[in-house]
Parts: sequence; structure tokens; C-alpha cells
Amino acid sequence: MMSVAAKASEVEECSRPTKRKCPSAMAKHMPILGWLPQYSRMKAMSDLIAGITLGLTMIPQSIAYAALAGLTAQYGLYSCFVGGFLYIVFGTIKEVSIGPSSLMALITLQYTRDMPIEFVVLLCFLAGCVELLMGVLNLGFLVDFISIPVTSGFISATSMIIIIAQLQGLLGLKYRSVNIIDNLYKLCKNIGNIRLPDLALGICSILFLLLFKKLKDIDCPCGGDKRSTSKNSVMKKILWYFSIGRNALIVCITTVIAYRLETTGSATFRLSGKIESGLPTLSLPPFSAQVGNQTYTFLDMCVHYGSGLVILPIISVLANVAIAKAFAMGANVNATQEMLTLGLCNIVGSFVSSMPSTGAFTRSAVSNASGVQTPMAGLYSGTMALLALNYLTPYFYYIPRATLAAVLITAVIFMIDLKIIKLLWKGRKMDAVAAIGTFLSCLFISVEIGLLLGIFFNLVFFIRPSARPTVQVINRKTDLGNKYVMLELDTCLYYPAVASFIDKVMTIVRNEGSDVSLIVNCERFVDIDYTSIKGIEMLSTRLNHKINRFWLLNLNSDIVRRINILADNKYIRLIGNEENIKDVLHENDALLSNGEFENSIDVGMKKMVEIKYSSHEDFLNLNPQPENSEIIAEDMTAMLPTKSRIQ
Repeated sequence: MMSVAAKASEVEECSRPTKRKCPSAMAKHMPILGWLPQYSRMKAMSDLIAGITLGLTMIPQSIAYAALAGLTAQYGLYSCFVGGFLYIVFGTIKEVSIGPSSLMALITLQYTRDMPIEFVVLLCFLAGCVELLMGVLNLGFLVDFISIPVTSGFISATSMIIIIAQLQGLLGLKYRSVNIIDNLYKLCKNIGNIRLPDLALGICSILFLLLFKKLKDIDCPCGGDKRSTSKNSVMKKILWYFSIGRNALIVCITTVIAYRLETTGSATFRLSGKIESGLPTLSLPPFSAQVGNQTYTFLDMCVHYGSGLVILPIISVLANVAIAKAFAMGANVNATQEMLTLGLCNIVGSFVSSMPSTGAFTRSAVSNASGVQTPMAGLYSGTMALLALNYLTPYFYYIPRATLAAVLITAVIFMIDLKIIKLLWKGRKMDAVAAIGTFLSCLFISVEIGLLLGIFFNLVFFIRPSARPTVQVINRKTDLGNKYVMLELDTCLYYPAVASFIDKVMTIVRNEGSDVSLIVNCERFVDIDYTSIKGIEMLSTRLNHKINRFWLLNLNSDIVRRINILADNKYIRLIGNEENIKDVLHENDALLSNGEFENSIDVGMKKMVEIKYSSHEDFLNLNPQPENSEIIAEDMTAMLPTKSRIQ
């Protein structure tokens, strides 16, 4: 009988693996536990610099993205600090910064146009729930169905939509539009109402941003001594900071100008308008909304979103995972963790009335160039957003709309990639068709339909080779003079290809004559479905019911096992490898020349068993029909090793 102490010792021993696993599981879903113990003073200093630099980029962009989504500035800033703080704990890639983006703003506008803020906040919450569910169910592979050509077409189209949408702000116009065609029509209709001060400010802002973007590329000349080299290094660093902070600079400069003009009674520019000041209040997402005299219930709001409940999360995940992969430096990206983190950021963000958020290439590029070391940089950029909300919102009123339009236009204009179309057309026209189709449908129909059409193009082009595999027809002759036709498929035989394959075989039979010997090389068959097996059975029955004319070569043991289970294999003939072809055909032709058709069937059954497997236990007996069964079984048994003989 075991003592209590012994039992306690055993229980403790058994529990040790579980204790070891717990920290590992926590570190997997909370990456901060992995890097925080090694966090040093040098890393903290690097993250501080990167975080402040990122904040200078993020704050003006977030204000512009909120305007793009039809919202006031504070809602863009709400998304900044929530994403930044949560990504510190759950994020895996140090360069990724969760917050508003041009893509999310455009799609949010698509589904919440002319609706109150409650619709935006609930969409943020539901998008987060879908993203979290995708992470829990490990559905990250769905993003892989969106190819680079489709992604390129989608991003180029959305960038053009954003640029055209910002023209009214750049020109000082004010009108509502529902799509790009309506936008261009109303732009032309209001062309006489262009405000020259806004146009001048917008053009100057664009030139300023483009010129300052190039500052970081200037190579300062220096002498050969150390002092000159040091000065050159300092100058390059100063130019780099001016380049990185160009958005904040232009917003500050134009806001000061607008403020001075406004306070002196010269209302020259169209301004952002009044913005709610202070920090957001913590509250549950709204599950109903009042629009005029109509009350929208939760179900009504979901119906209003329609496909947006799926499209927005998928695009958000696609963007975030793509950015993570781009900055992972070849390391493995935990797409599931990124989805979980993104879902949490949007769910928690909805409690402070934020708009849907994701990663952005511009922010990640700034973080990378700033020397970010860990996700802790999000603490400083998020804190800057909170400070801006608490102290600067009264001054956001004076930000000219033309400046925000310039910030958005210069942020997305370099994302338009039309060169890839020419490249794809030369290299692979199907990819070019997918890119062009996605681009045009996003541009002139809607972004969600464009993306769905792009995915559809991808799937069609992906499935087409399986539906119409290339069949190479080779006329051959054995060393013994027996002629046969070898059929080689470039892929597996799946159910969409069965009808065309049967038609191909029967065409060969008609052209070559009724006594032609056909061998299908199945070396590339790694899988087979029920429809394909029944198609092979039908062909075998049709061609082998009197004489053997149709064989399957190089089938692996797993597929043979499936054929044995799913097919009536009386007429199915197998050849183990190419070395057996001449013996099978020679004996078969000899019997046929003597008119011994039934014996030809028996030889076919006998040679079927000459299939080489790695283990004799994998050998599969294709059961013959009752007639001649004893003779055939005896012949087959004689050819097998003792361990595999038919009992």
C-alpha cells in the first residue's frame, strides 16, 4: 500500500509537465513575456525615439483618415492609442502599429455612409469579433487565396478612389457622392465653385510633402576628417527627422496660418470644424441607433452592413498579415496570433468609440527607419495620441481640409502600381486578367465586389488546371515490338477532369484503332476522388470487357486501396512499373493473336499483382469475379512472398 507522502510525490511529479506548459502557452499568446525580461536601457531609448517619431506621423494621418471615413478627428485618434497599447502585450512584430488606415477608412465609409457614429463603432466591434473568431479557428489560410496580382489591383483601385475622393477637399468644394463616377460627375459640375485659396494651399502642401519625403535621401558631402564626417552624420539625421515628421510639420504650419487668418477675420480656407475635446468615455458598443425617426435594432444594423461584416475583417487581416510578413525579416509570422491581436484591438477599441483599425505600411516603415526594438514603441505613440486628445483638440478646428487632403493623397499615391499589369501581361496573362478585373471592378462597381471577383478569378485559375489537365500522348514500342500509347497527365485526375479525360481516351481509340493498347502513367497521382475512380472503372469496363487494352501504371498503394474499396474492379488492370510493360503486352498480344481472349483477361489479372511497394503488407488484392476465380487466385498467390499470399 502506497503512503500518503509517496502519493503526494507522484501527484507533484505528474503536475510538473503541466506547469512547464503553462508559461509556454502564455508566452505564445502574450509575446511580451518573451522579450520583456531581456528589455534593456538601450532598447528603451530606441523605442522612445521610434515611438515619438511614429506619433508625429500617426496623429496627422489619423485625423486625415477619420475625415476620409466621414468622421471628426477624435475618432481617428481613439484608434491610435488603443491599438498601440494592446499591441505591446499581444503583438509579435515590433514594426507593426495598429491604428486607422486609408483602406479601413474607405471601407468603413462604404458601409456607414450617412449613418451616425453608432454604426461605425458597432462595425469596429463586430469586425473585431470576426477577426478574433478567425484566429481561434486558425482561418489564416483563407488570406492565402488572395494572390499578389489581386491584392495589387485592389490596393491600386482603392488608392485611386481615395485620391479622387480628396479632390473636393483639395479644391475647396463640398458635395456628397456615392461612388467614383458620381464623384467625378459632381466634381465637373462644381468646377466653377473652386476656391483658389484652398487649391493654392493644397498644391503647396503636396509639393512640401513630396519635397520633404526626399530629404532623407540627400547625401551630404563631407571632407575626409572625422569632424566633417560627424557633421555630415548629424545633418543627415536632422534631414531624416524633417522627412519623417513632414506630415506633422505641414499640419502645424497650415493650422497656424489658418488660425491667424481666422482670428483676424479673414476666413480664407475650409477648416475641419469643431471637434469634441477630452479623452473618450469607456462604454459598451451601441447595439441600436436612432436615424431620424427610425430606430435601428442590432439585427437591422447587421443587415445594413451586409457583406461588410466579412469583407472588412478579411481585408483588415490581409493588410496586417502582409505588413507583418514584410517586416519579419524572413522569420516565421504567427498569423493566428496577429489575427487574435487585431481582433482584440478592434473589440477593445469599440469600447472607446474608435473606428476599425489595422496595420499600415507607412507607419511600419517609419518605425523600422526609426530603429524600433520592441512593440513598446506603441506606448509612446499612444501616449502622444492621448496628449493630443486632451490638450490639442481645440486647435484641430483650424486644420485646413486642403492640408488633410494633401496628406492623404501623398500617402496613397505611391501605392498605385500599374507597372505590374504590363509585367504580368508579358509573363502570365491569367494573373494580368485577375489584376485588371479586380482593379476595374473595385474602381467602377465597389471595393467589396471587386475583391470578391478577384478571389473568384484566383479560384477559377487555380481550379482550371485540375479541370483540364494536360494529357501528353506518346506512341511507344517495347523491346519485343509491342506497340502502345502512353498517356501522361501533368497532375492528379480529379472529378472536374473526368469527362474530358474519358473523351480524350475514346478519341485516341477511334483514331488509333480498336486494338490499340493504352497505358496511363499515374506517377503524378497523389490523390483521387470517387468520381474519378468511377470514370476509370467505366473506361476499363468499356475497353477491357473482351480484351485487355487499358492499363494504369505506377499507382501508389493508397490509391490502389481506394480503387479496391470504391470500384467494381473486374476489368481494372494495373502495371506496377515500366519494367513490367513489355512482359504484360507481349503475353497479352500473344494470346490475342491466338484468339484466347479470356486467357488475356487472366493474364491481365495475373500481372496486376506485380506492383512494388515499400512493404508487402501494403499489397492490395483486386478481387476477381467468380468465374475463373480459383485459377486466378492460385496464379496470384504463386507470385507473392509468403507473408503476402492470398489466403
